[in-house]
Amino acid sequence: MTLLKTVESKLFQAEIPYKPMGKYAHFLTIRITESYPLFQTDGELNKARVRAGVKDKTTISRLSMFKRKQSTPERLVGRELLRNYGLMTDKECEYNVNFAMDNPDCIIYGFAIGDSGSEKSKVVVDTAFSITAFDESHETFTLNAPFENGTMASKGENGSKPGEVTSRINQQDHIRPQVFFPSIVTLKDPTEASFLYVFNNILRTRHYGAQTTRTGRVRNELIGVVFADGEVTSNLRWTQAIYDQMKANNSLNSPDPLDEDEVMTAAKNAIETLMTEEFIVHTDFIGDAFAPLLQEVKNLTANEAGIKSILQKADAEAKAYANKHISKKKTAAKAGKE
Repeated sequence: MTLLKTVESKLFQAEIPYKPMGKYAHFLTIRITESYPLFQTDGELNKARVRAGVKDKTTISRLSMFKRKQSTPERLVGRELLRNYGLMTDKECEYNVNFAMDNPDCIIYGFAIGDSGSEKSKVVVDTAFSITAFDESHETFTLNAPFENGTMASKGENGSKPGEVTSRINQQDHIRPQVFFPSIVTLKDPTEASFLYVFNNILRTRHYGAQTTRTGRVRNELIGVVFADGEVTSNLRWTQAIYDQMKANNSLNSPDPLDEDEVMTAAKNAIETLMTEEFIVHTDFIGDAFAPLLQEVKNLTANEAGIKSILQKADAEAKAYANKHISKKKTAAKAGKE
């Protein structure tokens, strides 16, 4: 039984194939910061020195959101849902410790367990870049540790003198709110259920980066989905094309944050132009054409019966795939040791 009426079944695989079969679903996502997240390595915000636009050859520094900073939170949201609806337990599958190898998370997002087996991720995510320059997109905060009396001065405890100002002060760069990261999430050889599973994970994920319990609020806005027989443009080129569009429209009003409506319009126009330059067969759901699909997915995922139907179908496909292909790999590995 099909779950979607807005997408032709021929764009999906009937079952998860063992070898790549040349079908791709590309989720066109704009990630918008809504607090002060941290995308960092070794204590510094990730950034890259790149060209401002495709046409604008000025070199600027942009914030970078590495691929694992994007895919891991989305993956964990999916695992949370599987546990919530009784399709997975921590005893069966513990993330990065003991993968069960037969649920939607393991089969769609992949796993590696030494000699026990591995499965390559069918979700491809590349580094995303901020539309605006690094200097306009981050802010330095001074962090401190107040005492229980609500001041920065101690009460003479732990060897300190009463009234002595604490030295527990540190500085940390944070990404500002309303910074935009265009990102294309690609699902290889999608079945209808795996497509909906990944789609739902993107829509539901709200926190990215370090210290996700305190900050890191990010909203994902999808402007479309492209089904194709190959990969499409890169995140960087899409970002540069958006920058060119906004510059031409005088929408870059530094140091003010970008207007979200103008970003969405530029993003849609930029990707439509870039898709005309591709040498692949593709079916595009972008802008107005995407609205019915987005609404249908939201209707499905907004009620318990709908989300259960997606998860149960994805789980059945994953277990069928694992029984057919992963069990053989495990048996072959065991035989090789004996």
